[in-house]
Amino acid sequence: MAAPTSQLNPQATPFLPGIASLPSLPDAALTSTLDLLFEPSPQLHALALPTLRTLSFGSYADLIATLRDELLAIAAAVSGPRADPDATPDARRPLHAILASHPRLGPAKPPTPHADHDDNEEEEEEELSAQSAAEQAQLRGGDPADAQRLAALNDEYEAAFPGLRYVVFVNGRSRDVIMADMRRRIDRADPQAEEREAIQAMCDIAADRAARLQKSSLEAAELGASA
Repeated sequence: MAAPTSQLNPQATPFLPGIASLPSLPDAALTSTLDLLFEPSPQLHALALPTLRTLSFGSYADLIATLRDELLAIAAAVSGPRADPDATPDARRPLHAILASHPRLGPAKPPTPHADHDDNEEEEEEELSAQSAAEQAQLRGGDPADAQRLAALNDEYEAAFPGLRYVVFVNGRSRDVIMADMRRRIDRADPQAEEREAIQAMCDIAADRAARLQKSSLEAAELGASA
């Protein structure tokens, strides 16, 4: 069960503010909250900040569901059979940037510096957040041959769906199960379905993070009360 917002403890790190407080928080606090739930993304900040400012939510689950619906509406508007006929390929870029903010599964892609980028910038693109590192822990070790297979599938996926990155709610599943799902989605060859599935996965991840962060805050509050 999610912790009541009144019991969320800023002493717990990382910390989600009370859901009712979001409309009154400064932009920096709102973007930090979004980064905890999703991954750092200026495009998501631009989409979500007006929503957080103008709507009230009863829970983080409600907030995440609202953002999911907004992203699905954008996907429907820029690609697929019901897309706006005036939409250009560039119209998909903000959505794809949001989805690609999640890191690759498994070992990071080796950096390939370009003349107009320095090595540090390239490395930062593959750096994992604390949440992603924990979620992917079982995918980043083990048999090197399996790691190579996973890296090859990542490459194949990104070639099949330019601008997208494979996003899935790992939820403790093994590398073999994840690779089978990657193969299924590559073979399906449906970019619009990939956008929808990636949006749902991203929001499933966010909901799981919210529940874990709220549980951590509640435990910290209870520990403080008993001290």
